[in-house]
Order: sequence, then C-alpha cells, then structure tokens
Amino acid sequence: MTFIRPFKPRDAEACMHICIATLPPTLAADEIAARMSPYIWCLQFTTLSPQTCFVLVDNTNSSNPEDGEVVGYVIGTPNVHAFATSYSRYIAEVLQTPQDLHDVPPPKQLDTLESWLLPFPVPETDSASGEKKEVLKVNTESLAQHAYNPKWLVLEGPEGGKAEHRRKELVEGWRAMLHIDLLEGWQGKGWGRRMIERFCEAVKTSGADYGKGVYLGVNGENTKVVKFYEKVGFKVFEGGEVEGSVWMVRDL
Repeated sequence: MTFIRPFKPRDAEACMHICIATLPPTLAADEIAARMSPYIWCLQFTTLSPQTCFVLVDNTNSSNPEDGEVVGYVIGTPNVHAFATSYSRYIAEVLQTPQDLHDVPPPKQLDTLESWLLPFPVPETDSASGEKKEVLKVNTESLAQHAYNPKWLVLEGPEGGKAEHRRKELVEGWRAMLHIDLLEGWQGKGWGRRMIERFCEAVKTSGADYGKGVYLGVNGENTKVVKFYEKVGFKVFEGGEVEGSVWMVRDL
C-alpha cells in the first residue's frame, strides 16, 4: 500500500536521500554539490513550514500499516516572504550544527551572489586543437550563499536585469512555493498529481497570505517535466529562462 501523510521529523533523513537521488545531472555529478543540495531545497521547508510538507510512503515491506519507506515528498511554504523572515531560525537550528557546518561551510561573503556555474578544466585535450577542454561545474560557493540567504533562494535570484525584476513580480503575485520529488519507481503513477493537490489544499487552509497561488522552479536540465506540471494546473511564467530555469505558477 502506498499513501500520503504529513511530514514527521523522523522523515528528514529519507527526504535528504530523495533530494540527492533526484538531482539534475550537473549537481549529481559533483559530490560536494550533491551533499549540500538537501540544505538548499529540502530541510529549510521541513524545519520552518512542516504543516505544508507531506511524504509519500510505501509500506509493502512493513508490518506496521502506519510505517514504511518514504519514497517521495512535496514540501514548501504558503508564503515565501514570511518564510524568509523566519529563516534565521533555520540557520541557527540546522546550518550551525557541527555536522551541517561540515556539509555546508558558511559562504565567504553574502554581499554579492556569485555565478552559479564556473568553467572547470578537465585532463582530456581536444584532439583537433590540442587545447584542454573545459566543462561547467556548479559553484559550491554560490550554493552556500543560497543556503544562507533566503533572498537569493526564494525571493530575488541574481541581482540586476530582467531576471531580478521578473522574480520579484513572481513572488509578489504567487506567494506559496513548492518542491516535489519522487523516486523513479513511483513516478508516472498519479502520485505527483495527488501530492500537489494535498499541498495546495494545505496552503489554502493555512491562513497564510498566499497571494494568487503557488509557484515552482524547474531546473533547465529537467524541462521534460514542464508538460506534467501543465497537466496539473501550472503555467509557465516568463523570465525564469534568464536564470537557466523555468518558473511556473498555479492559481489557487
């Protein structure tokens, strides 16, 4: 039997595993970036807004019908502005613990957001030119900045230009935000739709000012899921492509 239930603190480790297991290729390929990822896209929501966090549980191999393996989650907040205001509690309770200080070292500075990707030389050389090849790798310093600053994580994004203006417009209109991830064996079976509906109902009954509704971001390496989100009521909000992602919104 598979079912959806509210997140419980004991689910945190399983959610961290799911976050890492479902990362896009660029993040998954970097061991340090992968280790940091749950601290950027998972744990702050389960810490600061557990009332709008839910897990998908499979209890096929469990003798306890209320227990089982956590195989997916939908997490988020009903109001990103209130979430950002309370973010210092996440830093104190999670990021400042000894283990988490190791996993996510504090960034060197929080004044200017660094580039998300950096060129990285690889040993192989181009057979035609004899020059060293370069690949783009995730800048772990930028990851740490996102983990420690909710402004860049959920409110504004990169400073300057169209992206910043459109992101501010986005979060003023659609104030709730969600992330959803399911392990591969539970994808394409209707659970994603049901989990999103559960989250949206929690937002509507939360008493928070969620504005027009909820938004989410789709990584530029995973745009195949855009069609799924459109089927469950989301539409593309132009501007995210400037950051290399897709922003989508759903009215509630």
